[in-house]
Amino acid sequence: MHITLYRKYRPKGFDEIAGEQEIVQTLKNSLKTNRLAHAYLFTGPRGVGKTSIARLMAKGLNCLKNGITDTPCNECENCLEIAAGNFLDLIEIDAASNRGIDEIRQLKEKINYSPTKGRKKVYIIDEVHMLTKEAFNALLKTLEEPPEHVLFILATTEPDKILPTIISRCQRYDFKTVNYKDMREHLVFIIDNEGYSIDEESLMAIYESSGGSMRDSISILERLIINTENKEITIEKTEDVLGITPVKIIDKFIEIIDNKNQSEGIELLEDIWKNSIDIELFFKDLAKRSKDRMLKGDLKVEKGLKIIDTVYEVLSKFRYEEDKKLVGYVVLNKLTEINIQKEIVIEKVIEKIQEPSIKDFTGTEDIFVGEIQETITLNFDDIRKSWDIIINEAKKVKLTFGAFLVKAYPKDFRENTMIVGFQNDQSFAKSMMESEPYRSLFLDVVRKVLNAKVMVKYELQEVKNKEKVTGDDFSKKIIDFFGGEII
Repeated sequence: MHITLYRKYRPKGFDEIAGEQEIVQTLKNSLKTNRLAHAYLFTGPRGVGKTSIARLMAKGLNCLKNGITDTPCNECENCLEIAAGNFLDLIEIDAASNRGIDEIRQLKEKINYSPTKGRKKVYIIDEVHMLTKEAFNALLKTLEEPPEHVLFILATTEPDKILPTIISRCQRYDFKTVNYKDMREHLVFIIDNEGYSIDEESLMAIYESSGGSMRDSISILERLIINTENKEITIEKTEDVLGITPVKIIDKFIEIIDNKNQSEGIELLEDIWKNSIDIELFFKDLAKRSKDRMLKGDLKVEKGLKIIDTVYEVLSKFRYEEDKKLVGYVVLNKLTEINIQKEIVIEKVIEKIQEPSIKDFTGTEDIFVGEIQETITLNFDDIRKSWDIIINEAKKVKLTFGAFLVKAYPKDFRENTMIVGFQNDQSFAKSMMESEPYRSLFLDVVRKVLNAKVMVKYELQEVKNKEKVTGDDFSKKIIDFFGGEII
């Protein structure tokens, strides 16, 4: 009968455990000196060795050849039965399916019986967080003062769901995900024993797909072995079996981002879609690849972080959108706009450059050159003519200006101060514009556009001498601002 690789290569001794060196060493010392707690709590992600170590402790306690030891012989009757999973004094309970108070009562009734074949009865309660509150309470006294011949090992992936009174009665060990070095070493050992070869890129892909779970990585490796005919596992085969986007395609997409070539990016996304590659998984792979290239130093940190941030921001925002190809276009659009918006910066220039009058300015060219004029003659008509330019430039500095100022208007200009008016229902927008950093940023924009050191004041009142803004007009402004449409 076929035995899965995970069961075939389950650790037979503490030295075969991948990772968790500190925990392993502490438990070995406890066995070596026979200074054991009556109850242990193993916490951590799935597939990192919690149950395997618990079974090794049962071996160490019941080995017939070496006695209580940190190096069980794996030859005696007890060791072999524990390895096969039919040792009478090793009781494994799945709390997910035996979570009620009745099951715990049955456990308490049997716990006082002496071991049948070993020195100690070992109770391993897996996924212990699934027990009901009543079951936990029934277990409390037993955990605190179990019979001398009993050892409890509780295992869980969610320790926050366990009652503090339970945790306080156990010696707790927190397991971590397996690092790449330890996982690689264990996988290479299995591959060599199975008579296969594998490249480094495939090992890294397995590690990334496993999420640091040793059990998952071995299961992934078994899939690759089953799908490999010539006993040579390559990255191309790994990408195909795991459904991972080929690295060449990801690197090509990063190059498209560098060149800000949106049309080529759309073509690439179309090819990905036609080849049945999941768009969402593609962008997650893009984020992982960006991380790897940043760590290697062949992708600028700023650009790599921007890619990762944009990918997860858009995927989260549109997580309920069924057409993932459209979501891909949104990601492409945002990434190809990286660093192309102008930043408004106030600079002191030693030479004074004569600027054209604001009255003569009608375009949207780069107007921010030269120093701000100390004195310049402005009137309310100049302010009104410049208002749209001010709004557009403010939105370049901070997009939210467009939302706060969508119903604002230039009300007056007196004593070198521009008065910005808000309707009575816009008190929130007014308060935001008066707060930092919006107040300072908007003041800088106004001074640069007007080329004068004016002040800005905000007033809340109804529009006067101005056509009333209707609901339709306001909706149109919002639509124009966000580039949307009414549906």
